[in-house]
Amino acid sequence: MSATATAGAITVAAALAAGSRRLQSCSDSPRLDAELLIAGLLQLSRSQLSARADRMLDEVQQSTLEAQLARREQGEPIAYLLGSQGFWTLELRVTPDVLVPRPDTETLVEWACERIAADIEADVADLGTGSGAIALAIARERPRARVLATDASVAALAVAQDNASRNALGNVRFAQGDWFAAVDGGFDLIVSNPPYIAVGDPHLPALRHEPLSALTDGADGLRCLRTIIDGAPAHLKADGWLLVEHGYDQGEAVRELFERAGYAQVQTRRDLGQNERATGGRWGAP
Repeated sequence: MSATATAGAITVAAALAAGSRRLQSCSDSPRLDAELLIAGLLQLSRSQLSARADRMLDEVQQSTLEAQLARREQGEPIAYLLGSQGFWTLELRVTPDVLVPRPDTETLVEWACERIAADIEADVADLGTGSGAIALAIARERPRARVLATDASVAALAVAQDNASRNALGNVRFAQGDWFAAVDGGFDLIVSNPPYIAVGDPHLPALRHEPLSALTDGADGLRCLRTIIDGAPAHLKADGWLLVEHGYDQGEAVRELFERAGYAQVQTRRDLGQNERATGGRWGAP
């Protein structure tokens, strides 16, 4: 498209500059957000976008971009606007029915893979799977594992199942139910990233576009964690492990829950920001 193709057309470079300025007050990465939105609009990679700074956006494209920028200014996650989010080695479809997968949750995946040898069969359950991020990442890294992904939300499970299909992962099955209501059999490993933000937490308003039931337990932030920690032993094989994600300031409290429930080798892992992010323990160990 030439620079004079449409009277109201603007260049990619101009759109990037304007978009970056608009998002400065609502985003920690305004330039990146603008790049991602425009690259998605034009179906280009970011590297391709930088090589096409003189390409023109027509009026329809500008209108679409304007609507996306307005939604971003209101705090809507960039992943919802793009419809996808990278996690681990996967590209996942995300919708407002599921949380946006965070890089810090990869801490849980990495730890889970340490607990499962790559050359053996193992039974794994992911409780409250959401988009399927944790379950599918484990399934990708451990193809001999049999992974069960559960969620109370039918809509979330539909997204997770679609992501399994998109990523050609056949060693995952899905079940609908709240925590252990959907779990059958014994597992070598149970993982979960449950709602752990306390009701009234000042961070919640900034997350208003994501499903509230996946963010907060409506109580002190530990209610779902207590349910999982207390209920997991009935579903773990001897020497099986439970690993859970939690808030950056909940490490001590969660370790106490594990210890009171009788787990051994209770320990906590830190995330990319060096915050305590995941705690786990072994059941039935000497």
